[in-house]
Amino acid sequence: MSVRSITENYYKIAAKNALWIVVAVAILFFLSVTACTIGIADLSFSRIAVTYLPYVHNIISAQPLSATEQNVLVMLRLPRVAAAIVAGAGLGVSGTAMQAITGNQMASPFTTGISGAAALGAAMIIVFGSFPVYTQKAAMVAAAFLMAMLCAVLVYGISALKGLKAVTLVLAGIALNYFFSAVNSTMQFIANEEQLPAIIHWTFGSLTGVTWADISVMACFFVLFFPIIYLKAWALNLISANGDNGAAALGVNVIKTRLIVGLGITLITASVVSFTGIIGFVGLVAPHISRILVGGNYRQVIPFSALSGAMLVLVADTVGRNAFSPTTIPVGIMVSYVGVPLFLYLILRERSEQL
Repeated sequence: MSVRSITENYYKIAAKNALWIVVAVAILFFLSVTACTIGIADLSFSRIAVTYLPYVHNIISAQPLSATEQNVLVMLRLPRVAAAIVAGAGLGVSGTAMQAITGNQMASPFTTGISGAAALGAAMIIVFGSFPVYTQKAAMVAAAFLMAMLCAVLVYGISALKGLKAVTLVLAGIALNYFFSAVNSTMQFIANEEQLPAIIHWTFGSLTGVTWADISVMACFFVLFFPIIYLKAWALNLISANGDNGAAALGVNVIKTRLIVGLGITLITASVVSFTGIIGFVGLVAPHISRILVGGNYRQVIPFSALSGAMLVLVADTVGRNAFSPTTIPVGIMVSYVGVPLFLYLILRERSEQL
C-alpha cells in the first residue's frame, strides 16, 4: 500500500469519526431538551421556547410557563440534565483512560477501589458524624472525596514499588476495593434503622438533590483534567499497541504517562461520585461503545466516550425519573437497564459485520 493511499484512508477514517462526534453532539442536545420537557409538570418545548426566546410567540401559539413552572425547569430539571451530562462524560472519559493505562478492557474508573473508598467516607459521616443538617451533605461530599483520594494514593503508591506496572495497578486496586467494601459492610452492620437506608441509598447513585454548585465543582474538575488526558492520547495509543516496553522504545515515558493520566482519572471520578454516589457500568461500557463506533484511536475514543457516557446517564436518569412516577429509580440502577441492551446490540452488530 502506497503512502498516498494510507494518507487518504487515514483522512477518510478521521472524517467519518468527526461525523460520528457531530451526530453524537446533536443527539445529546436533543436528549437534553427532551429530558427537560418530560415529567409531571407540562413543560413542553413550545412553552419553554415562548417563555425564553424573544419573538417566538409570533410564530408559536403556546402558553408561557408560570413562575412555578419556571422554578421547576431551572431548579429541578435543568440541574438533573446538567449533572447527568457532566457525570456521564467524566465517568466515560475516566473509564477509557483507565482501560488504556491498564491494558485491560474490563477496567473502569472504579478499578482502583475509588467507589468503595468514597462509599466508606460517606458511611462514616452518616454513622459517626454529628454535623448540623445544613452541613451534613457538605461533610459527606468532603469525606467521600478524601477517602477516594486516599485510596488512589495507596493504589498508585503500592504500584510504584513495583515500577507502576499495569498488572500491579489492577491487583492493588482490586485488593483495596475489597478492603473498603468490607469496612463499608461493617458500617452497614452497625448502623441503626435510620442510618442504614441512607448508606444504601448513597451507594445506588442518584442525581436527586444535586445543585448548580455541585455541578460547578464536577464541571471544574472535568474541564481541568479532560485536556490533560486528551493530550496523552498518542502516548496511550502507543502503550495500547506496543505494550510498556515497545512504547518506551518509541520515546514514551510510560510511568509518567500512567501517573498523569491516573491523576486525571482519580480527580474526575472522585468529584463525580462524591456528589452523585456510585454510578457503575458507565465507565465500563462507554469506552467499548466508542471503540465500536469510531475505532481504537484514543484521539477519537476519548471525546466520544465523554459523549456516549453523557447520553447513557441522561437517558437512564430520564427513564428512572418517569417510568414509575412519582417514584424515582436511582440512576445507578437504571443505567444498567438502559446500557446493557444497547451494549449487547452493538456487540452483536459488530460481530455480524465481521462475519
